[in-house]
Amino acid sequence: MEAHYVEEARKRRGAGYNCAQSVACAFIDRLTISEETLFQLMEGFGGGMGNYQATCGALSGAVAVLSILYGNRRPDPEKKAATYALVSKAVEAFAEHCGSLVCTEILGEESGVPLYPCDLCVEDAVRITYRLLKEES
Repeated sequence: MEAHYVEEARKRRGAGYNCAQSVACAFIDRLTISEETLFQLMEGFGGGMGNYQATCGALSGAVAVLSILYGNRRPDPEKKAATYALVSKAVEAFAEHCGSLVCTEILGEESGVPLYPCDLCVEDAVRITYRLLKEES
């Protein structure tokens, strides 16, 4: 099943979706939001947040999926803490796999040494998200 979500992200990436859109929209079958709305929502997170090369868009897509599925609909400090803990697991795993959370560092823009290719960041973000969803269910 994990391979299904990776393939969905690959297809979307190949169709021109940015990293955030590719990851988030790969899980559309689990979400209660339309793909069009999710695509639109995630657009600004591509390129490390609007091409600013800050937080990797693939990670942003993963966080969006986890937040949609486990986040609050009303203020609830306990549930917020649980969502933050889940997102922290995703962030830690992503940093371990990709070497950084920051797009410019991952791409090696300043150092001249790329840490990880974008397509693999997308795939790893999908795998991390899938595994966390499996653990939570």
